[in-house]
Amino acid sequence: MARPNKEIQALLQEYADLILITGGDAFRARAYEKAARAIGGSRADVSQLDEKGLRDIPGVGKSIADKVVEYLRTGEMPEMGEVRERIPSGVRHLVEIPMLGPKKAKILYDDLGISSVPALREAIEQGRLRDLKGFGPKTEENILHGIELLRVAGERIPLNVATELAEEVVAALNEVEGCEKCTWAGSLRRMRETVGDVDILVAARRSEPFMEAFRALPYVAETIAQGEKKTSIRTSTGTQVDLRVVPPGSWGAALIYFTGSKAHNIRLREMAVRRRLKLSEYGLFHAKSGKKIVSETEEEVYARLDLPWIPPTLREDRGEIAAALHDGPRRSGGSRASRGSHEAEKEKESESADEPQQLPELLTESDIKGDLHTHTNLTDGLASLEDMVDAAARRGLLYYAVTDHAPELRMQQMTEEKILAQRERVRELDGKRRKMRLLHGTELNIGPGGDVDWPEDFLRDFDICVASVHSHFNQNRDAQTRRLLRACDNPRIHIIGHPTTRIIGKREGLDVDLDAVFAACARTGTALEINAHPHRLDLHDEHILRAKHHGVKFAVNTDAHSLPDLECLGYGVGMAQRGWLTADQVINTWPLRRLRSFLRTPQP
Repeated sequence: MARPNKEIQALLQEYADLILITGGDAFRARAYEKAARAIGGSRADVSQLDEKGLRDIPGVGKSIADKVVEYLRTGEMPEMGEVRERIPSGVRHLVEIPMLGPKKAKILYDDLGISSVPALREAIEQGRLRDLKGFGPKTEENILHGIELLRVAGERIPLNVATELAEEVVAALNEVEGCEKCTWAGSLRRMRETVGDVDILVAARRSEPFMEAFRALPYVAETIAQGEKKTSIRTSTGTQVDLRVVPPGSWGAALIYFTGSKAHNIRLREMAVRRRLKLSEYGLFHAKSGKKIVSETEEEVYARLDLPWIPPTLREDRGEIAAALHDGPRRSGGSRASRGSHEAEKEKESESADEPQQLPELLTESDIKGDLHTHTNLTDGLASLEDMVDAAARRGLLYYAVTDHAPELRMQQMTEEKILAQRERVRELDGKRRKMRLLHGTELNIGPGGDVDWPEDFLRDFDICVASVHSHFNQNRDAQTRRLLRACDNPRIHIIGHPTTRIIGKREGLDVDLDAVFAACARTGTALEINAHPHRLDLHDEHILRAKHHGVKFAVNTDAHSLPDLECLGYGVGMAQRGWLTADQVINTWPLRRLRSFLRTPQP
């Protein structure tokens, strides 16, 4: 995303929030919010577009385009200034608190004069909110929890933001003369859902040219620390990036060390010690003589420890060492003592793991043959059916499902007539874009009692039905569990979408007995979604590991609401890898004939 796009996205989103805080029209606020998302996701640099070019971005109308042009020309948006004068900046910050919202923020300001997060916390501690309509002890508890979520979220970087920044840095450093290798490491390489900072690793014989180029990047706000081997900077958005330059001969050992996790590396170092070796970021050495044995590639370091190469997404000390040992040594030959040590380690590591298993042949993005959860501008998407289909075909998908929202989400204004007209158009486009096959589906809303929007006889004619929770998040654990179990038992529902409903840093997942839901999905043959949108990543890795043991099938979907969203699939694949999934456990890796058979098979 071009940097001016981020600025405009934030501006329009703030204006949408201010409309709601001041009691303005909800549909108008939604239009600005939709335009903010569209501009934020556009590949075009909005600072280079005129009014017509802006209007070519789906979701951006003439009025909003004119305001954006004026802002880019003058640095001001008069309407924004007028509203800002009416609402203190602190109140605008209150809206950022998860589970609070614009309406409650306005009440807090109007009735109690609360205009900052610290003032709100103090008011709760003093019990001053309890006399306000709609504010009770549970609301206070939720707000305090939201304040903590906001604090933690401010310390972590979303996976997509970190990836985008890392790609920019790596691209720039690859252009520096003398660069032999350059990549990112740390928790980003392990595809953690959020990261604390970004780690970049370069292999080169001289470090200073890279340190200079790094400090000179246009988005560097300050240099935190600098040295011969490591330099740390902070970007204009507050993200810390650490650069380390290592000799080419140490690349493999350094990449293992700086990728982590810490617990995984400790396991490797313990294995080295038992072999009278020493492992560090510089290489694998004989402990007594100090002679380097290997260090140039990750594969050779692992192999010298009698291990296969372990994918970064598995390096969390969750049994991957035991699983790797399960397959036996990866080096030819080796002494009898070494082989005996290997067997002893295999037994020791297997005891420490939850259950011995082999390293899986992990799902890859190239395994994915289709996307089974996407939206168009018929509901809350930003692009037309034709544009979404064209973009999916360009990505090489073999099949693609359109699953716009059903009518329970009233803001989407869906009707039977609209969805049937869309189905007709989907049938017309089927197989016409690079022979990609199309499925017509819907995303149903799971109501508070587990019911869904349309009756079973109407749902029978959809190719695929995704069902998701979109409201009533505060039901108690038993009610939430019954709600999802009823959806799993619905014979017309094929996939439970974003199963916990979480939004990273803004909303925690439902309070639900997930093991009961996993068991029900395994029994009924209902797949669970791994939602690839970087704000959701739902299910996350720990839930995937639990669900997998129940025998659940999964679907890695983008839940795309715009053309750029279709490119988020890799984040979902990363989460699936962290959950140890293979391709066969993911239904949208299957050939279309097998998938259609799965979708038609009645539940037991």
